[in-house]
Amino acid sequence: MSPRTAQIRLVSSHREVYEPCDDSFALVDALLADQANLLRHQPKLCLELGCGSGYVITSLALILGKEGHYIATDINPHAVRVTQETLEAHGVHAELINTNIASGLETRLAGLVDVIVVNPPYVPTPEDEVGREGIASAWAGGENGRAVIDKILPVADNLLSEKGWLYMVTLSENNPSEICLQMREKGYASRILVQRLTDEESLQIIKFWRDFDSQLEEKEMAENKTVPSRVMESLLSQFPRMPFLRGNNSNSS
Repeated sequence: MSPRTAQIRLVSSHREVYEPCDDSFALVDALLADQANLLRHQPKLCLELGCGSGYVITSLALILGKEGHYIATDINPHAVRVTQETLEAHGVHAELINTNIASGLETRLAGLVDVIVVNPPYVPTPEDEVGREGIASAWAGGENGRAVIDKILPVADNLLSEKGWLYMVTLSENNPSEICLQMREKGYASRILVQRLTDEESLQIIKFWRDFDSQLEEKEMAENKTVPSRVMESLLSQFPRMPFLRGNNSNSS
């Protein structure tokens, strides 16, 4: 039987809440592609940052089953209500919190989250559009679409457990290879699970996980103040110049 995910007809909506779209579907496809690993991973605590309509956190709960605890946050109070309705329509539960990224949760969740999923505001926009109320908060990413992403990465690093995994949507304009390199310097390995070329966007869904070998390399890099060419080659090889793949899925550890 095919794995269950949230059904669009049961996903609630509001005019000020971002509806499931290509990026949402690509993120859930990445979770499905990595389902076998996720089930073996047996996460006890899963967190979505920016839950919107609730399509992704609901799908994750259905993919993994009702075991474990699910938390979802959103800066938009309408999104919190809509996500609650979506969860209830599918018979699953998550703790919902109206907050910016994970503000107020840093101490409670530090080092405890086994899976984080995030479809961040990644669209390049003027900086003054970032963080506005309502639906604009779902996509306005500032210069290069990185204003919110660059705030999320250190938060994720703080919240993830030693075995924690981060699944994140990026756009080519976000310079995902640079994001991977930044995370590499924090001790994370990365892999593209899904690449998708839509009519308007070139999307990559990237999985990050703590790599203790890379942490040793990072220490050596800091001492030598150099980036080994093999590290850069490994990162850049994941980002083909013309990502024509619409669902190039591969499993990681």
